[in-house]
This record gives sequence, structure tokens and C-alpha cells, in this order.
Amino acid sequence: MPQGDDWEMIVFDIDGTLLDFDGFQPDLIPLIREIENMGITVSLASGRTLPNVTPIQQVLAISGFAIGENGGMVWDSKAGFPIRCLADGKRARDAAEWLATQIEGLDPKGIETNRWRETEWCLLDTENYEKMKDALKDSQWPDLRVVPTGFAVHITEKELNKASGLKVAFEQRGIDPKKVIAVGDASNDIPMFNMCGFSVAVNNEFPGVEEAADHLTKVKGTLGTIEFLKEFIRTRK
Repeated sequence: MPQGDDWEMIVFDIDGTLLDFDGFQPDLIPLIREIENMGITVSLASGRTLPNVTPIQQVLAISGFAIGENGGMVWDSKAGFPIRCLADGKRARDAAEWLATQIEGLDPKGIETNRWRETEWCLLDTENYEKMKDALKDSQWPDLRVVPTGFAVHITEKELNKASGLKVAFEQRGIDPKKVIAVGDASNDIPMFNMCGFSVAVNNEFPGVEEAADHLTKVKGTLGTIEFLKEFIRTRK
């Protein structure tokens, strides 16, 4: 467990960490409320678009900010800051259209929420992400990254990740990343693990995730998040 009493914030990934295909675990929201009542701000950093993240932020009634599109979108309305869009997603969309001509059966329209996506593009064909990476190396978009999250494959600008989005949000609030705990489950969470003072992995399915984290929960997924929260709260009482 993270030591000390100077933790200011916990940043959670959403899919596979707070939510699964069955929704929220019943114990989760009361634990999140308890964390906030302890004076620790809760924020979200997700691959989802902001229109998808915002309702979750409202349901949890948290006081922190929201990072969307794996760092591409930053919104801290709670602290009075406007939405920040950190990239133009047109290149990623164009690359997805081209990939569909190279990989049989790949649907360039991708996931339904792409209609709101501004800085990246997401495809459903998770089994072919290695083929996508190899194809882009010899294309006009060799700098774009292909990041699988278990739910989709994100095509994004090289410099964009959850850490780059968090950097903007932390600077706006004047928060020291070393006083922040990051909780996630997939490869796209590794940059924020490396940035924050303590990191918790609730899954070790993806390469590098367990190695990047300071702590791996015994149970996995959303139940792992609950395991961590209960233990963290217990150690602070």
C-alpha cells in the first residue's frame, strides 16, 4: 500500500478498472465517496470520449477532472478550466481509412463513439492490432501509435498518452504528480503509472502493466479496484 498521509488525488482508468460489461460493482460508489470525504480528490483518465466520461464523473460525484481520449482531451470544469483539445484527430482517421484497404475485414468506422472523438480514432478489430502497427510503419503515418486497451484499438499521435493529458491537468491545479495514485489495468495506463507517485494495476493481462505498477491486486478487474480501495482506506484509519 502507498505510504504516508500526503496523497492529494487518485486517478482512475474507467473500463476494466471502475466499469466492466456489467456496470459498476455495488461496493464501488460508496468507497469512492469515502475517498473524497477523506479529502483525497478523485479524477478520471480514460480512452473514452469526454461525452462518455462526463456522465460517469457525475454518477460518482467526484471533485476531480476528466481526461478523455487517452490524454487528448482535458476537462477540469470543477476547477473552472475550459476543455483543452491537445491534437487534431484527422490524421488518425485518415490512417484508419487506409488500414481498411490493407487489412481484410477491418471496418474503418470503428466504435460508435468515434462520432465524438476529436484527437484519435478507435477500431474494434482488437485481434489485428499487430498488423495495424506493422502496416503503419511503411505508410505516410509511421509516427502514429496503435494502442490496444482490451475494449478497442486506439490510433493516436505519438506524443499523446494519459501522462501528457495529466500533465496539463496537474499544472492547471498546481498538483505534484508524486502526490497522486494512479489505478488502471491496461497498456494505455503505463504512461500515467510512470508519471504518478504510486501506481496500482488491477490486471496483468497486458505486457508491461504489472512491471510498471508499484502494486498488483490479488483479484483482477473492477473487484481488484475494490480490494485496493478497502485496503487503502483501512490503512488510513
